[in-house]
Parts: sequence; structure tokens; C-alpha cells
Amino acid sequence: MLETGSVLPDLELEDTTGRPVRLTDYRGSDNVLLYFMRSVTCPVCAMHVKDLAARAADLAGADVRVLIVVPEGRSEAAAWQAGRDLPFQVVTGRHGSPHAAVGLMRKVFGAVQQSGSLLVDRAGVVRHAHSATVPTGSYDRRGITAAVAALPLADPLP
Repeated sequence: MLETGSVLPDLELEDTTGRPVRLTDYRGSDNVLLYFMRSVTCPVCAMHVKDLAARAADLAGADVRVLIVVPEGRSEAAAWQAGRDLPFQVVTGRHGSPHAAVGLMRKVFGAVQQSGSLLVDRAGVVRHAHSATVPTGSYDRRGITAAVAALPLADPLP
């Protein structure tokens, strides 16, 4: 997985309508928290998303845009999103697995999908990275909160 201090590569993502989502579009304007779900059928990951949704106002107040990243295709992601009132965009890989692109695949008797989160600042630098193979350990609420509090402030407008 990417480490704190590394620069996030520009992942090729798309939202549930098929529109491209490029992380470089947020550079200079928004911090981005990517929460990588193990799958849309993971009830533990869904609880984590629910907690993030409850914290949406605080995250938005810190100029943090949250993207929920799922490994399934666009139609599965759209069906999952339709059943929830989320204040966040749900995205998937445009070409390949977004999870694999950031190192969230673990080889244990084949490939096991991991879940976790990355907080990326306006400059594209990873400020928090956390992952786990077991979903119950994949959401580091305290670590995310501390990393959000430590984000560099936006440059004031001239």
C-alpha cells in the first residue's frame, strides 16, 4: 500500500454514471479521503461508510472530499449506491482495479481484497494510509481524524 509521505498516482476512476474521476482535478483545491471497501457486499465496510457519512459535515468543513472506492464494476456500484443516501461519490476503476493500483491486494491462498483508506492533501501527498485484510480493522477513525486535523491549511486567496 502507498505510504504516508508518498505522492498518490493519478488513479483512473469513474463514478456510477461513467464520468471519469481524476484525482489530479482536486489538486490545489480539495483534500481527498479515499475509503476502499472490500466489496459492496461487506457489511462491516458499509458500517464504516455510514460512520463517514455521519461525519460528512466535519470532513467538508476541513475541505476533505470523500470518495468511496469499490472494487466491483460500475453497475454493481450504482446498485449499491442507489440503496443508500450517501453524501459522497462512489467510484470504481476505469481500467482495472483501483485497489490494486494503490497496493490493496494481499496474496494469501490467491488474491484477497483488502480495504482501507488514504487521505491525500491538496498537493497530492498521502497524509494517512491504513489498510487491513480483515474488514473490522480497516477503518482507522482516530488516525483519519488526527490526519485531517494536521492537514496544511489552504493558501489564502490573493
